Amino acid sequence: MLKRICAGGVVFHENRVLILRNDKGEWVLPKGIIRPGRLAQEVAVERVKIEADVNAKIISPVGETCYEFYSITRQKPVCNQITWFLMETANDKCSPNKELGFKEGGFYKINEAVEKITYSQDKSLVSLSYRKYNEFKEGDKLIV
Repeated sequence: MLKRICAGGVVFHENRVLILRNDKGEWVLPKGIIRPGRLAQEVAVERVKIEADVNAKIISPVGETCYEFYSITRQKPVCNQITWFLMETANDKCSPNKELGFKEGGFYKINEAVEKITYSQDKSLVSLSYRKYNEFKEGDKLIV
């Protein structure tokens, strides 16, 4: 089995989260493989920029997911282990990278995003991240 170590971002703008629809029709979060010599944080920020043209900053780590699938092109099973980061952006402009196979995307209200997202792990991750994001925002208001 091929194991890939990845990083991605759960990006919020106010009360909405960034999701993308890929060429398989799946609604997903931006993520990518961590190449040797790279940090997970760098990859997460970079993939958000490359896949959605969104400039975001990391607030904190938010968890990990892992899933397996069979790669037809590689003719073998693949395991993706993804470290996720809670992220924030100053505006809701998004331009899905069509060259990478992203058909559409943008910032959606949490309930709508969770309904659209294809994979249950990602649905749970967005819900957990939104709670953590709100805690961060509340704590931010307390600092004067």
